[in-house]
Amino acid sequence: MKSRKLLMIPGPIEFENDVLQSMAIPTPSHVDPDFISVFSNCLELFKDVCQSPSGQAFIVAGTGTLAMDMAAANLIESGDKALVVSTGYFGLRFAEILKRYGADIDLLETEVGDIVSMERIEQQLQAKTYKLLAFTHVDTSTAVLNDAKQIGALGKKHGVLTVLDGVCSVAGEDIKQDEWGIDVVLTASQKAVGVPPGLALLVASQKAMQAFEQRKSPVANYYADWANWLPIMKAYENKQASYFGTPPVNLIIALEKSLKAIVKEGIDKRVERHQRAGKAMRAALKAIGLEVLSKSDDIASNTLSAPYYPSQIDPSAFLQGINQEGIILAGGLLPDLKSKYFRIGHMGSVNKGDLLATIGAIETVLKNSGHQHELGSGTAEILKHF
Repeated sequence: MKSRKLLMIPGPIEFENDVLQSMAIPTPSHVDPDFISVFSNCLELFKDVCQSPSGQAFIVAGTGTLAMDMAAANLIESGDKALVVSTGYFGLRFAEILKRYGADIDLLETEVGDIVSMERIEQQLQAKTYKLLAFTHVDTSTAVLNDAKQIGALGKKHGVLTVLDGVCSVAGEDIKQDEWGIDVVLTASQKAVGVPPGLALLVASQKAMQAFEQRKSPVANYYADWANWLPIMKAYENKQASYFGTPPVNLIIALEKSLKAIVKEGIDKRVERHQRAGKAMRAALKAIGLEVLSKSDDIASNTLSAPYYPSQIDPSAFLQGINQEGIILAGGLLPDLKSKYFRIGHMGSVNKGDLLATIGAIETVLKNSGHQHELGSGTAEILKHF
């Protein structure tokens, strides 16, 4: 029996042993030549993951919300018009962050489990002149996947800065930042990037950096200000010591380990592996009679799934039962539906064994709760896909 439970939530995720072991080494100085080389390598590798060789990478101590905050603080001035395409909890959060910096917000929403159509987005872009368009690639609250390529194309067509919140998608879903014309891709370390929580990461296009440089007012957030961080990133890129705030040295050492593994696997192969895992989990859930929030398979995330509880199941008892089976899942996040659904993370190093263990636990607890399904039908679907 395992000494610990399998973490299958939408972040933090299960981390590779060598990533965890790299965090256990004695902490070196942040100006140690070896660490400077590691940081420099991380900046280049992260651009490789986002497929943005022309971009400017930032790696800063913080969370995914800080990465969102950095994009908003540096690109928005009071009175700027911004369009937010929301598919859940984190789209609404981005709108609130942008408002804090004085943005005049228009919000496009849709029913739970669906995406805003490209026609609606384009109509809105035609109706007004916006400086910035923000959207969540995969909203962790709904497991819905936006079409980043098409949204990027609309941003380019209408001359809008496009910001992709990739907290739950980078290194798991397909992202070609430069090719698709995405101006900012941002994420956090604890999801598909595969490193424990504590790092805010983003890549800004040259267009985004020019917009920042042309600001008429100071950035209203001292810690997030690119004017403070850009010289640091440039110095580390050139393998030179620099200081603004002490970097989380061990986390960055772990980040290099994970980014190397991601690049070695190959971005296309990694995305395909996540797509297979997502399809397998959705097929397994369907086989045991569970519906998911996403309205169709075409807009379903491959990094997590969000199934509804069966009507007769007590949510807290269900999650507790899963926990007793050695698996940790997450409850719902949308306030109005919190007790109606749960969430399963399947990203990063997740493998067939993890998926089988998870769906097996779900089947067992459902069966014990009186849910009618053929025992083993879910695990059979996982095996079909692997």
